[in-house]
Amino acid sequence: MSNEKRIGKITKISVGFGGYQDAMLGLSVTLESTRDSWGVGDFKGFWGPDIKHTPSTKWTEDDRRNAHADTMLFIGSLLKDANVATVEGLVGIPVEVEFGGNMLKSWRILTEAI
Repeated sequence: MSNEKRIGKITKISVGFGGYQDAMLGLSVTLESTRDSWGVGDFKGFWGPDIKHTPSTKWTEDDRRNAHADTMLFIGSLLKDANVATVEGLVGIPVEVEFGGNMLKSWRILTEAI
């Protein structure tokens, strides 16, 4: 399967609960193109406070803290690249989205269009 890049925009974005069974805390994003009729969602985050660490979990509290810190740094990079001050300001911002087959591989703010 070859990778394909498409141009779209951020149509919805929020910080809060989402991800697996809405039990994770992080960034939820919807990327779409009405011109090419496609849309995809993405989530970056980690288990929220209601999920307790136990001896049988395969992650540590440090893993959780590091993942949440990485999410905040990711949000900061998006804001900087888009030249906006809030997550809400990212709605409508153009993006380049890379797919491998029908799966989302990556996406970025299309800084060349800003």
